[in-house]
Amino acid sequence: MRRFLLVAAKLAVSALLLYFSLRRIDLSTIGERLNRLELAWLAVGVAICLVQVVLVALRWRQIALLCDAPMTAPQAIRFNMIATFFSQVLPSTVGGDAARIWLLGRAGAGWTRSTYSVLLDRFIGVLALAACVAAGLYWSFGLISDPIARIVLVVIGFGFLLGGLVFLALGRWPLLTRWKLTRNLAELSVLAGQMLSARGSASAIVLVSLLIHISTAVQAWGVAQGIGSGISVGDAFLLVLPVLLIATIPVSIAGWGVRESALVMAFSYAGLPAADGLVVSVLLGAVMFVTGLIGGAVWLLNFDSPALAMAWRSPAPPTKQS
Repeated sequence: MRRFLLVAAKLAVSALLLYFSLRRIDLSTIGERLNRLELAWLAVGVAICLVQVVLVALRWRQIALLCDAPMTAPQAIRFNMIATFFSQVLPSTVGGDAARIWLLGRAGAGWTRSTYSVLLDRFIGVLALAACVAAGLYWSFGLISDPIARIVLVVIGFGFLLGGLVFLALGRWPLLTRWKLTRNLAELSVLAGQMLSARGSASAIVLVSLLIHISTAVQAWGVAQGIGSGISVGDAFLLVLPVLLIATIPVSIAGWGVRESALVMAFSYAGLPAADGLVVSVLLGAVMFVTGLIGGAVWLLNFDSPALAMAWRSPAPPTKQS
């Protein structure tokens, strides 16, 4: 019942935010943008999304090795492809991260190490995204003149970075390792510090993370070209990445609603048509949804698909320790 209520609440948030986003824009303008749509650009967006799935899988595999949870590159790609289906298509509280944990744990890595690898992968992805937002602030201020919007950008970029630094510092507090409730958090913090200080692997992880976020900007630019919007790749980088950082807060289904309302505001503050922001956001969501459907096909071809379906329906992910 609690899971149902949580999913219902997220669906309500997505629906309300989408409704308020649509209220601000003339529907005929949206229709005019969609009439221009070139499907070839959407196909490019799906192709980029598939490349991102592979890049995330390779980053996750490298992190999993540091967590003593080894897997092959084909395994990582297959697991991450299946997880995309759970995160982008199914309206659940479990999502893709729990699917990755289950698949890797089932493959023999153990639940604890599998959980650590996924959480660290999520951490480094968000941290790199925040670093991109913070690094682009100088150019963002040239694009956006509204003082409140500038403050929001600073808070978003440096706020997430500060949160990451606080998390990395937790492992330095011996007191946290004595309490059962905080021991795993402290261990995770120590692993994160080791991951970022490892010379060869850290550089590879950071480089892949940056490539993922840069490719997201290219993807948004391509989708915008598909409706005839005149934004540049640089504009897409400065406008879309902060929105995606906000959308990592899990208050809606797969970011729907949060992404649309935030991108409408971002386009408006940059002096660009709000309708373009809404349509670009919806099309980005559609691209991710299609990618998720491809992941669903991979899942159906996976021999563990019935067991994973049962795990998705269960009240909680496995808790067995490794």
